[in-house]
Amino acid sequence: MKKIALFLVLMTTLLSCSVDEPDRYTNYVLPIDSYTLPATFTVGATHEVKLKYQKPTACYNYRGIYYYSDSNTRTIAIYADVKDGESCTQVLPPLSEVSFNFAPTTAGTYIFKFYKGKDVAGADVFEDVNVVVTQ
Repeated sequence: MKKIALFLVLMTTLLSCSVDEPDRYTNYVLPIDSYTLPATFTVGATHEVKLKYQKPTACYNYRGIYYYSDSNTRTIAIYADVKDGESCTQVLPPLSEVSFNFAPTTAGTYIFKFYKGKDVAGADVFEDVNVVVTQ
């Protein structure tokens, strides 16, 4: 009888424990505020492209650069997330800066499309920059 009672107490204890749910995050794509890139590129050379962006609050966490390549067109934005339920002040933090390296493989004109946000109709807005790549 003691073994059954001990077993029931043990099972009740184990079943009453709750496993904490993992934190949940909401993902965002942030616009590029400004950028710095060379006027021309050289095939095979590595070139740094610097990006500055504004986090809406200090609760936004940088998660990487959105980089989509299609032929000679590159679309660029910033990935960020916010922990759900986190309380933040609406004070704007200073601009953040990140960079990536770009090494063109062919000569010609590359188009960099920097994401600038959405217009009043909700459509994505991009700033296009043409950069010539030489041999």
